[in-house]
Amino acid sequence: MNIKFGTDGWRAVIAEDFTFANVARVAQATADYWTSEVQIPKSDVFGRELKIIIGFDRRFFSDRFAQTAAEIFAGNGFQVVLVPEPAPTPSVSFAVKAQRAVGGVMITASHNPPIFNGFKLKSFYGGSSDPATCQAVESFVDRNPVRAVRFNEAVHAGQICIQDVRPAHFAALKKLVDFKLIAKSKLRFAHDALFGVGAGCFERLLAGTTCKVTALNGGHDVLFGGINPEPIDKNYKRSQEFLRRHPHDICLVTDGDADRVGGMTGRGRVLTAHQIVCLLLHHLIVNRKGRGRVVKALTTTSMVDKMCAAYGLPLVETGVGFKYICAEMLKGDVLLGAEESGGIGFPGHIPERDGIAAGLMLLELLATERVSVDRILARLERQFGRHRYGRIDTHFPLEKRNALMQFLKENPPPKLLRSPLAGLKTFDGVKFIAEDSSWLMLRGSGTEPILRIYAEAKSDAEVRKLLQMGMKLTRF
Repeated sequence: MNIKFGTDGWRAVIAEDFTFANVARVAQATADYWTSEVQIPKSDVFGRELKIIIGFDRRFFSDRFAQTAAEIFAGNGFQVVLVPEPAPTPSVSFAVKAQRAVGGVMITASHNPPIFNGFKLKSFYGGSSDPATCQAVESFVDRNPVRAVRFNEAVHAGQICIQDVRPAHFAALKKLVDFKLIAKSKLRFAHDALFGVGAGCFERLLAGTTCKVTALNGGHDVLFGGINPEPIDKNYKRSQEFLRRHPHDICLVTDGDADRVGGMTGRGRVLTAHQIVCLLLHHLIVNRKGRGRVVKALTTTSMVDKMCAAYGLPLVETGVGFKYICAEMLKGDVLLGAEESGGIGFPGHIPERDGIAAGLMLLELLATERVSVDRILARLERQFGRHRYGRIDTHFPLEKRNALMQFLKENPPPKLLRSPLAGLKTFDGVKFIAEDSSWLMLRGSGTEPILRIYAEAKSDAEVRKLLQMGMKLTRF
């Protein structure tokens, strides 16, 4: 079969295309690429032989797929560090950077349905590999025969080292936030792990502190309780019912591989990723007195734009995908990197989205201000206005997408609802921006016949109207 890389790497349906044989092919291609394509001097980065960090999530057979990848890398002369049990993606990314490895592999399909698994690539800087690297690895598939060493033999020979990479990551997180402040805050919060690898992380981090953590959906279930492990409102029903009966200060949510964050108020009202981004930006600017560039994906709330303007901070907008935010973070002088899907990155850490880091930073915000999330959000809305958001995904033929995008660029609507059009952005889809800061965006999926329509306005009713307008525009 033809293996096609998308965002971060390759994903496919387990037992259909995601098989041991195909994982071996992709691992061999990755080994060939990292061996032959010397991106940076070995003496500067590795210090010794090629090294690779391999992690895996809780999906069906993820541990076995990771073991297969480890055998391939060992067979190609790599020193392999393999986690002993499911671990968060940011823990693996942190280990790549901290241990000066050439790269990392995470066996995960993140928030995709349970039938999927994936092979994510991490580069030496501790973040997602850029598109050029992914395409290069793809080009190496089947160029050379698979070379492998039996797992037990490689472990015995010291080629594969079994190592829990979470403790070092957690130690770094405690330095990233004001951990002493959180530890004495007496916060009572819930954590919905959506049956993913984030389960138990906050309990371990906050053991022995005054904080009380209530675990929700923390069991190991390869079917994820019948949901997709994505931090969005439709997957929160069970936890919302619990929070209504048992109020907390906040509920943090992590996705299947714990690199993205979502949340609810202590009584179960959904916090959108946009609200979380604004809460964190507020905390970094006002409470931490932080400065620097703010990097956001095009589909992220315009409240961020208004906050940056109010505080005199430069704003950088990127295409959709944290790989673009990562590229900006690598340049330095970034205060926060964020995207609409809940991927958030912090300076002084790794150029990677980290749901656990974002969760701890939210706890630091609450420990600092000692008021409810609702009150902080109300204050932000009084200052910067109401912002409501919506998105729909609709089937749209791939062969018609380019024509649609060209039509939208050449025929923008004169206004969005009652507000005249003020701007147009076309570097990733087409985004129409009105004078009142409401916006409508149409953008195609990278690999599927799906068109995504995004909208933001000051009310839910207006968002619905904008989304309907977006649907009408597809019938050009």
